[in-house]
Parts: sequence; C-alpha cells; structure tokens
Amino acid sequence: MQVVPRLRRLPVDGWADPADLFVALYSDSPDAVWLDAGAGASTARSYLASGDLTATFALADGNVVVRSQEGIRAFEGTMLHFLRDDLARRADAPGEPHAATGDSGEPSFALGWVGWLGYESGVSLSGIPVAPTTGPDAAMLFVDRAIEIDHERQTIELLVLDGAQGAEGADVDGWVARVRAAVATASGAAADYALRHESRTTTAPATWRHSDGEYLALIAACQDAIRRGDAYQLCLTNTAISDADRDALAVHLRLRASSPAHHGGLLRIAGTELVSSSPEQFLAVTPAGRVRTKPIKGTRPRGATLARDLELRAELEASEKERAENVMIVDLMRNDLGRVSEVGSVEVHHLLAVESYPQVHQLVSTVEGRLLPGLTAVDAVAACFPAGSMTGAPKLSAMRILNSLEGGPRGVYSGCFGYFGLDGAADLAMVIRSIAIRPGRVTIGAGGGITALSVPEEELDEVAVKARALFAAAGLSIDRGEHGIGNGSRGSNV
Repeated sequence: MQVVPRLRRLPVDGWADPADLFVALYSDSPDAVWLDAGAGASTARSYLASGDLTATFALADGNVVVRSQEGIRAFEGTMLHFLRDDLARRADAPGEPHAATGDSGEPSFALGWVGWLGYESGVSLSGIPVAPTTGPDAAMLFVDRAIEIDHERQTIELLVLDGAQGAEGADVDGWVARVRAAVATASGAAADYALRHESRTTTAPATWRHSDGEYLALIAACQDAIRRGDAYQLCLTNTAISDADRDALAVHLRLRASSPAHHGGLLRIAGTELVSSSPEQFLAVTPAGRVRTKPIKGTRPRGATLARDLELRAELEASEKERAENVMIVDLMRNDLGRVSEVGSVEVHHLLAVESYPQVHQLVSTVEGRLLPGLTAVDAVAACFPAGSMTGAPKLSAMRILNSLEGGPRGVYSGCFGYFGLDGAADLAMVIRSIAIRPGRVTIGAGGGITALSVPEEELDEVAVKARALFAAAGLSIDRGEHGIGNGSRGSNV
C-alpha cells in the first residue's frame, strides 16, 4: 500500500518581503516559481518555491515530457491528461489545512504542480486548428516544499511533504534553516537586484505582428463576422516580439512595482519564464469542490485627477458596449461551468462590479458552482479552457474565426497559470498583462473584445494602453511608424 506523504506546516519567526526572499533564495535556481499577491499586498498569500521535477507539453510532439534527476520520461496525451492521472496517483496529501481554507473560503496551496497552460494547448482540445508554435505549449513544476507568505496575517510558514528531498537534494532541515536565515537577512535584496540590472538594461526594439492598418482591418473582419451572425463577440489580439535578452526577475520586479495585481507571478520552468501582473482569476477550486471564475470585460484608465477618475469610472459603469461584453462572457462561463457542476448550483454573484487598480477601472463578474461528485479541478479547467474572456462567444466559432485572422500563435498569452494542489484545490489566473521570456526572445500579447458596437480606432488605442506598462517593464520600444499601435487614450482588460 502506497504511503501518501503528509503535509507539514512549519512556522517562521519574523517577516520578510516576498521579493527579498525570492531574490535571496531562488534568483539563480533554474526552475522556480513565485505566485505573487502583489507589491504592498494586505490580503491573500504569496508562494515561493523551486523544484527539480518538470513536465512540459508540446503540441508538435503530442506528449508530455517529464524531467527529473532520475532521467526523462514521456507520457502520451496532453498536460491536462497528465495532471489528472498524476494527481489521482498521488491522491490527497493529508496534513494541516490553512485556517482560511474551507468550502466557501479561498483555496490555499497544499503543494503540488505549479505552472502554465498556453492558449493553443486549450484550443487544440476542441479539435480546432491552431497556428504552429515554438517551445512548450504548457509547462509545470512539481513543488514538494514551499514558502507561504500570508499578507493579511503578516506570517510566514514553510510547507513540506514528509520525505521530500527537494531540488538541491538536501534534507528538509537544511532547507528550513536556509529559509529562516534568509528571512532574517534578506531585507533590501530585491532593491539591490533591481538596481544592478537596471544599469545593464538598454532599450530594445519590438515589432507588432500586425501594424496599425492591419489591425484595423482585422477589427473590420471581426465586425463583418459578427454582422453575419458567426459570433457575438471576438477577442482579437496582437503580439509584439523583440529579439532581446532580458532578466525575467528584474522585469518582474519592475512590473509589480508599476502594476501590482492580486494574481501576479514569476514562473521559470524548463527554459521559459512568465512574468505576470494579472488581475483576472480564471478558476479557483476548493478541496470541497466549490468552483469560481471571475471574468473581466470592460476597462477604463484611471484619471489624473479625482474628478476625472470618477468620470471614467461612471463612464465604464454606463457603457452599453462594455456591459454587453461582460454579460456575454458571464453567460458563456455559466454554460462552461454547468457542464461539470451540480444542477442548480451555478450562480452569478457581483454582476458588473467595478474593481479599481492603480492603472485601470474594470468590470468584473463572479460565477460560482459546485463540481459534480467525482470530478476534479482538472475537469473544471478542461471544461472552461481557454477562458471565454479570451475567445469571445460562441466559443467554438470565435476560436475558429480568430485562428483564421490572427496570423500566428498566442503562446503563453491568454492561457492560464497557477497551481493544482495535492488536496484537490486549484487557483489559476489568466495570462494577461504578462510577458513571456526565452533566451533572445521577449513576447508580449495584448488585445480586446470586438463587438458590433466597437469603434475601431478606440480598440486600437486600447491595445496600446494595455501594452504600455509591459513594454516599460521589459525595456522595449515600438516604432510609432508602420508598426505602432494606437495612441493609448483608452483602456483594455486583455
């Protein structure tokens, strides 16, 4: 009979900023993750970890490759197939639950798999053709020990699976001692790291896949499809690419300072690094099977004065176009969750609520349900991915149309990232307001929802607003000539 490792929680005296701890402990780790509640967070939790067991999936190969110190193994099927089987094999990791975790509370990470699923890996599940991709279409890191930072309680705990050996092959006691020492001495490490890399970063050029004129033409094509009745809404996106080398940790430190968000992250897995300041929760699942999604549709920038800020917020709340977009995606997500939820359990909460962030106001709705007995967080993701806020509606038709228009893959952008816990919990964010970094390549995606009421020039400007903070954090510039995107006068949620 297999003995399931037990999750232990070890308290740490004192407090340290997660940025300082990550720099002190994991800046040089080849595979490491930081699920980031944001700079200055006063609620939620951040998680820091490294590991040596990775799983990657490439559509071109059609299988999952697992790498560890013991060697390389291949598993036939997609990443979701692999996760479903692996988590079932590991079963639960019984142990000490977080006090806030329960049937109605936020899930917390009980160790397990952390990583990302790219957009094409989700579209392919429906049988719809996708653009050829390079690099992995999904990547996961198995975490058997992690640092949990509770921002509300101002506490730090170490999460450990009994018998875990960790990425360095060291015993748990040695790792615990290193973390406790870092908590006491890491203050200022992030600032020093950012300063060192700031002096080395020179601005590099980036090019949009579609120029201004081409993107306006694509918007017109979307509206033609909508008028024909092929879709109600289409989430059209563009991609900027730079052949630059960037230090992802330094980029993340800059981005979280300028654009803090509750579902940010820095994920470094198998040669790909994802930097994100995402404000959108894709799916959260508790161990008891409560599932929630919080789609975002509708955005306005913050105003320079209080009067202007309130005016923009009121404009967002009153916008027929933005409200219609949000409601369409809410209906789509209700349908997707309904496929895996108990009859009558799917409900809409906080429809069209305004959430305000340092740079934008957003319309956010909340949809919740209860998973059918026997189904898991992986099943919920399979039913809902890619998220409707990144496709449009109806979803299948929207994905087909967008594949014919966008002229290339989205990659990590508009996928999702987060964790699948050993206790059945999951918390995944949308990959928006994000930067993908590989050696010699930086990629940024941005876009917006197109409806019959969209004004093309305003949609073009929304892409510029969305990308501005990302370009600044990555040290990139766009030529305002043929390939410049908009003038950035309005906001976008994707």
